[in-house]
Amino acid sequence: MVDLSSLCADLVAERDALLAVLDPLPEPAWDAPTPSPGWTVRDQVAHLAAIDGLMRVAIVDPGAFDEMRAQHALDRTGFLAEMTSRSARLDGAGMGAWWRDESGLFLDAIAAGDPTVRVPWFGPAMSVASAVTARIMETWAHGQDIVDALGIDRPATARIRHVCEIGVRAFANGYRVRGLDVPDIALRVVLTGPSGETWTWGPDAATVDGPGGESVQSVSGPALDFALIVTRRRHLDDTTLVARGAEARRSLTLAQAFAGPPGPDRPPIHPGSGAGRVP
Repeated sequence: MVDLSSLCADLVAERDALLAVLDPLPEPAWDAPTPSPGWTVRDQVAHLAAIDGLMRVAIVDPGAFDEMRAQHALDRTGFLAEMTSRSARLDGAGMGAWWRDESGLFLDAIAAGDPTVRVPWFGPAMSVASAVTARIMETWAHGQDIVDALGIDRPATARIRHVCEIGVRAFANGYRVRGLDVPDIALRVVLTGPSGETWTWGPDAATVDGPGGESVQSVSGPALDFALIVTRRRHLDDTTLVARGAEARRSLTLAQAFAGPPGPDRPPIHPGSGAGRVP
């Protein structure tokens, strides 16, 4: 069973690690452009604060969330822009405080709520544990844009396992959001964590290598690279992931761990490096 308190502790740790980067920033740095086109550091933090607030509403008042979702179904981008407009009135310290407050209220709602309920969202409804895991993933992903913008090296931690877990579970999502048929394959994923540990998902190795192996394909490599791919923060050529099987590689080019329309492709930093090739 999922340990919800441990998940919440990891979310707090991920949030606080990013706030430690943000809190000392000089004011001009908040308006630095990030790798997400049109997004500044300020926009990234505003998004995190707004979504924490919106997910809290989904937990404490699902009916109100459903009403908001229905009202803005045709213009989700405009809806989120409206929610984040508060950031235009805040300085850097205010931005950090806003996100810290919204995150705290979200965690309070988790602590006070029923852990067995399903939480409505823009995609399928999810468990409370999945909602917390999604916030870890988004905090990490938007944090990556921020540290990339600021030129800061951020060592990976074991918390990226949550990001990888969502990425594996969202295998079909990358196809569906593009209107593509989901291939009838099983995917084995073998990743190396930040401390050298091995994380695995899917069929065992004997299934991959044995009879019928053509329907079981695999991805292997550093967990950090996989997390960057499924959050669409890197181009596949800038990783050392190895895909065994053409559909396994294709799944990495389509991977998307978050709900909503397809995220933009990141251009390769080192074009033609050939990483992620099918052996």
